[in-house]
Formats: sequence, C-alpha cells, structure tokens
Amino acid sequence: MQQILLFGAGKSATSLIRYLVGVTAARNWRLVVADSDLALASSKIGSAPHARAVATNVADQPAREALIKEADIVISLLPPALHYLVAGSCLVYKKNLLTASYLDPAIRKLEKEIRDSGLLFLCEMGLDPGIDHMSAMELIGQVNEEGGRIHSFRSHTGGLVAPESDDNPWHYKISWNPRNVVLAGSAGAAYKEEGRTITRTYGQLFDRPGIVSVNGIGSLAWYPNRDSLSYIPVYGLEEAETFIRTTLRYPEFCRAWSGIVDAGLTDDQHALRTAPAPNSNDRTPGSTSLTAGITDRTPGRSTLNPGSTAHTPGTQLSSALTFADWSAPLLPYVNDSNRTAFEFLGLFDPSPVPAHARSSADILQYLLETRLAMQPQDKDMIVMLHEISYKTAAASREVTSTLIVKGEDNLQTAMARTVGLPLGIAAKLILEGTIRLTGLHIPILPEIYIPVLRELEEQGIRFEKATLEKVP
Repeated sequence: MQQILLFGAGKSATSLIRYLVGVTAARNWRLVVADSDLALASSKIGSAPHARAVATNVADQPAREALIKEADIVISLLPPALHYLVAGSCLVYKKNLLTASYLDPAIRKLEKEIRDSGLLFLCEMGLDPGIDHMSAMELIGQVNEEGGRIHSFRSHTGGLVAPESDDNPWHYKISWNPRNVVLAGSAGAAYKEEGRTITRTYGQLFDRPGIVSVNGIGSLAWYPNRDSLSYIPVYGLEEAETFIRTTLRYPEFCRAWSGIVDAGLTDDQHALRTAPAPNSNDRTPGSTSLTAGITDRTPGRSTLNPGSTAHTPGTQLSSALTFADWSAPLLPYVNDSNRTAFEFLGLFDPSPVPAHARSSADILQYLLETRLAMQPQDKDMIVMLHEISYKTAAASREVTSTLIVKGEDNLQTAMARTVGLPLGIAAKLILEGTIRLTGLHIPILPEIYIPVLRELEEQGIRFEKATLEKVP
C-alpha cells in the first residue's frame, strides 16, 4: 500500500489535502498529514478513512525520520527554510520529495547525492513557481515547433481578490502566507528589457509599475518578480531581447504599498524601540526612527513564525507605542491617492501595537491579517498571463495565454488550488509510474508538464490562448 506523507497543513494545503484524500481512497493508498497543529491537520482530513493527522515538530529529527521512513513519497509545504531538513531525511531513507518553493541553494548542493540515489526531488511545483514554468514551457515548445524565434517573453502572475469580493481600497485580501506578502519584493529584481539588463531595488519596484490588460478583468499593475535573469537559460531563451517574470496587483495596491516600503514599515531586521525616538520629526525619508540596531535578533529573520501572530516570549513593547507612532515615517508619503488605503489599514490609529510585535514587519503583518482578512464567503482569484512575441519565416506573431481561477470561499481558495493541485497530481503520477525521472528538477521537462497540465485542465485549471499576427 502506497503512503503519501505531507508536511504542513496551512492555507496552501487545503485543496491539496482534499485532492489527496480522493486519490488515496480510490487507490487504497494512505495519506499522513503532519503539522505542529494537530487540530488544524485533523480538520483538513475530516473523517477520511485512508488519512490520518499527526502532530510533529519537523525539527525533531527522530519524529521526522520515523514519518519519512514509512512513506513512499514526501510533500513539503513547510516554510522554505525547513525543506532542507526534510530533504536530508529523504536522502537517508531513499524517498522522493516534492516542494512548491523556489529551489533552495542548500538543496541544490545535494544534487549529486539525489541523482546517485536514483531519487526524484521536484521543486518549484506550485503556482508561481510551478504552473508558470509548465505553461510557459508548453507555449515555448509550440513556438519552436513553428520554427519561431522568440524575441520577447513576459510572464505575469498574481494572487488577487475576486471582483465580487473586492470591497476595500487596497483591492486585496490575504489568501496566502501574510509574511510573504509583507516581504514580497524585498530582494529587489533583475530582468532583461530590449536587450538591456535592468536591476531595480526594493524601493523602486512599486513606484512605477507596468500595466497590463487582462480580458474579463481589466487593467492590472505588475512589478518585476525576483531574478528573472536566472530563468533565461532554464527556458532556453538566451536570444530573447526581453525576458521578465512579474507579480500582478491592482494599481491602487502598488501606489499605496510604494509608500509603505519607502517609509521602512516592512523592516524585518531591526528590533522596535519601546516608544518613539526623540526628535522623531527629523527624519530621512525611507527610514524609521522607531527601529534600533539589531539586538539579539538574527538579521533578516522575524521572531514570529512566518504566517503566525502567536506571542513570542521576551520583553514586551511598551503600550506607549501606538500604530500612529510607529507609522509616523509614512506621513511624508501620504497623498490623496493613498490616504484612504492607509486609514483603512489602521496605520494612524492611536491604539497600542500588539505586544507580540518585535519588528515593523510584525506590526504590518498583524494589520494585514486583521484588516485585509478574507471573510468566510469571500473569493480570491489567480490571474496568470504569458505574452510571447516571435517571428517565423512567414510572419511576426504575438501569442497570449491567460489563466483565471476563482476560489470557492476563504478555505478552498484559488491560491490553495493552484499551489496544491500540481503537487498532488505529480505525487500521484510518480507513484503510478507515469513520471519516471530521477535527479533534482523543476517542472520544465515535457515528461512532467504534459501529464500535469493535462490533469489540471480536467480539474478546471486551463489556459485560454490567442494568437495575433502582426502587420509588418
């Protein structure tokens, strides 16, 4: 009897678990869902007879390895920093591993061991990265079959609120890990535009977003997503003059978020002071006087678990620090176009910040979770758009491929479906022997993306394609 082990039962796991419950029941397989929150994991599997929930701390090596030893394949939806622990144990016990996260450099160092062990470690198997890779590679393959030469590739993806649930000035609600929303773009971005390499700092990402029109949705803003350049050779598009991967938001979001970034309110590296600093009106734009030097913090890491607002032991902040105190550096960036959004988020409230907050990012995360929360019947929406311009011997063409997916409610979200289903489908195909690859991979090979995209279409996740022939 085949056994699938899933680490993580959070927001992105809901649809994956529902899919795996169905797969295991139909095939008489077993599903084990392991999470630090047993009640959460139990609620996701319900009364499914072929599934069980277990409480585990993935950092507990004996407990982790006991679960992996009994599995036939392992899926990790844990925070990316924890994938390496799971990967090491999978190597020891010769188990295949799937993740939805970007390929970690530490796991990349295991590539020879993975290959020599005859295992398959498949990373970037979610939405973005994941479905974006698979659908783009399918499209690129079709252009190549025509004998086309691609000179421009643009790929846009966004997790948005569905129009029928859009009722706030941010035009956004939290459907995935809120910590990732807070820190999105913090590493800056690099891409290729008309033959030039463009780099943009964190502070430059949101102030001049691009605009794209999506049929049925309207105008959306985009900002560059991380390092697009590293994917040029992966996609085999070295000759393309333009290559960019982006994140989509509504324009109003980018306008307001630009001020928040410039004011330093997303800072995750410095401990907060217990009260406003002296001479708080004498500031350099983009800095915050409510932060001090790093104390006992590890740079770049929050004392809160990502996605959690649980209390962290330690010295609490003084109640003298209010949201208005903390957000004071934002005042120079307030204007008529963003004021309503800032006020809706509670940035200028005179009430005290939560006692568990240790950094500006912690406070901002709290506000996002409380003010931009999805209500039970709210629906989110995933939008993905590929734009490829290419030339053949006969003509110049532009092909677009568009995906729009809406969630069912605030649990069965479009985000959960598009992140989770590729993982579940791949796990099933590997166990059934349809995917027979070994080594360390992301889903850019036809052996992976052809069968996975085929089943995603059966699940209602399908792209609409259109080709425009350009006049010379």
